[in-house]
Amino acid sequence: MDYSKSGNPKGARSTLRGPDHAQKGAPRPHEGRRRREKGSQGLTRLSSPYLAPGFYDAAIAKGRHRDIVGGRWDETARVQMAALLSAGMTPQDHLLDIGCGSLRLGHKAVPYLDPGHYWGTDASLALMRHGRLTELTDPGALPEDHLIEDTDFTYRGVPDTITLAIAFGVFTHLPAHRLPPALSNLRIRFPSLRTALVSLFLSDSTDPTRQADGVVTHSDRPPYHRSRPDVEAEARAAGFTPSWLDQVLPRGQILLRLS
Repeated sequence: MDYSKSGNPKGARSTLRGPDHAQKGAPRPHEGRRRREKGSQGLTRLSSPYLAPGFYDAAIAKGRHRDIVGGRWDETARVQMAALLSAGMTPQDHLLDIGCGSLRLGHKAVPYLDPGHYWGTDASLALMRHGRLTELTDPGALPEDHLIEDTDFTYRGVPDTITLAIAFGVFTHLPAHRLPPALSNLRIRFPSLRTALVSLFLSDSTDPTRQADGVVTHSDRPPYHRSRPDVEAEARAAGFTPSWLDQVLPRGQILLRLS
């Protein structure tokens, strides 16, 4: 699907239904330290499979840079673009793609936006650079220094001109305590930020929960779910006004809009 500079996707459907990052067996790359947690059986496990040593290098070497960000590459990029366009994105916006991975959204957003208006962060600089070289028709359209390795959501090196941000399928594979500082830093660092979109799984239960599209989420291991009141409280504490979009994304994720 092509996107015109008028902001209307050519041939786009009005719904956001489509694939997302949280496919079974294909968790989304994200920011995070190599923390380990104790499981219910007393076994040590990573808080995210993406923290396994050598994970990114092995995936790139095997040509799996699309698979490890959830697969169904082009379809999910269209879902992300549709969400941003519904939020009012124009070519003049400055977009921050948090957890951009190998540029699934980026390969559509870069040619849509004015030159130099796309910025991406991810836990793996190698994955981003690989995506730039292999997935962009014109890699020169995205300066390499617009891709910044950021494991702690500090957004260091990203200019304060950002007007839109998206974190799609990122916090679904991170423990709950990673969201509040990410939101606080987002609010503080970017005074011109108009809207941020964050996809999440929701559940008030501490037990495993089967989401609307079939994926089973957990409170203590990935894919993670969060309670709606907790997320709203964290968003307000960071200085945002939270609202929930009524579209249910594939695998049952819900899109949080922050303004």
